[in-house]
Amino acid sequence: MELFRIKKDIPFMRHALIFNVISALTFVIAVFFLVNKGLHLSIEFTGGTVMEIAYPKPANLDTIRTTITQQGYSDIQVQSFGTAQDVIVRLPAQKGVSSAQVSEKVMAGLKAQDATVELRRVEFVGPQVGDELAHDGLMALGMVIVGIVVYLAIRFEWKFAVAAIIANLHDVVIILGFFAFFQWEFSLTVLAAVLAVLGYSVNESVVVFDRVRETFRDRRFGKLTTPEVLNHAITSTISRTIITHGSTQMMVLSMMLFGGPTIHYFAIALTIGILFGIYSSVFVAAAVAMWLGVTREDLIKPVKPKDETDGAVV
Repeated sequence: MELFRIKKDIPFMRHALIFNVISALTFVIAVFFLVNKGLHLSIEFTGGTVMEIAYPKPANLDTIRTTITQQGYSDIQVQSFGTAQDVIVRLPAQKGVSSAQVSEKVMAGLKAQDATVELRRVEFVGPQVGDELAHDGLMALGMVIVGIVVYLAIRFEWKFAVAAIIANLHDVVIILGFFAFFQWEFSLTVLAAVLAVLGYSVNESVVVFDRVRETFRDRRFGKLTTPEVLNHAITSTISRTIITHGSTQMMVLSMMLFGGPTIHYFAIALTIGILFGIYSSVFVAAAVAMWLGVTREDLIKPVKPKDETDGAVV
């Protein structure tokens, strides 16, 4: 399906150097904020108190969240657990205050709102658990990156693999830079969004690289230079890009605006990832492949001369 067809190729690669400089500066700024301000990690990483409560009727999460916030707690997480009646509440650790004291104070406030609320269990999540989650998350991120490099190197060529992984890491670091600058809470759901962005961004790069390979192999475009081939490939995917990313972005914006606090930062991470994923596929991945010197010969295997003697020796 195509919304429109652009007859003349847009000269994206003519401005590749300018956009690459902008990308490099944005990347450095994101790293600066990550190093200086760090991420605002959720209690899943730093430790805290986890409470499971239950209501005889569907729970009002906003009321629960407001009640606990009015008690002086911040950075809390309130979400449904299993059914609409069961709720998980996560609160950050406080010095000199035990989990039992925290749960008693919270339950007193909740019972004042609704006496039917019932406390099912209380657990203290130590920092060690957070360290394990951070370690597992970094391992998952590393495995995804290695998998993408191997996949692209096999499917295309190593220059495309290097270009794609640079573009993907560009997207991930910028997402983390946003979270560090605004000190948005970085939770497991945000980590899941970052991993999803990796897959999403590489999919866009694969689409562009596929079209680059087709153009290189098409004899009608045999006289085009590498930048002209990249321009043609990107231009021919614009209609598909608008349809795909437009529909995806509408869904993510719906989650961000109407999904509630539980998935708010998840949707924000996806929104940033989608926007920069489109940008990086064009101005980072394709441009880096061009700087690495990808040529027609890299994608077209030379034809071996046929042995007319069929191996016979005269």
